[in-house]
Amino acid sequence: MDELKTLLGHSLSWPSPSYLIGTLLFGIIGYAAYLYGKKAALPRPKWIGIVMMVYPYATPDTRLMYACGAALCAMLYVFRK
Repeated sequence: MDELKTLLGHSLSWPSPSYLIGTLLFGIIGYAAYLYGKKAALPRPKWIGIVMMVYPYATPDTRLMYACGAALCAMLYVFRK
């Protein structure tokens, strides 16, 4: 029980539902982009897909995560071929 108090004392909190939905959404889009890039032998969509699957875990702010996700989706559209 002391460990829980210690964790709560360090401002550890659960992420918001919008953050979890964004993580799931951009992870699925990234996985689909990775599969597309791998199947079509296109390196740019494949690497953008990998970044889309990983970056939400390094982004602490929900708005920043959605902004980066929108930018990566735009890049994926531009570099689709």
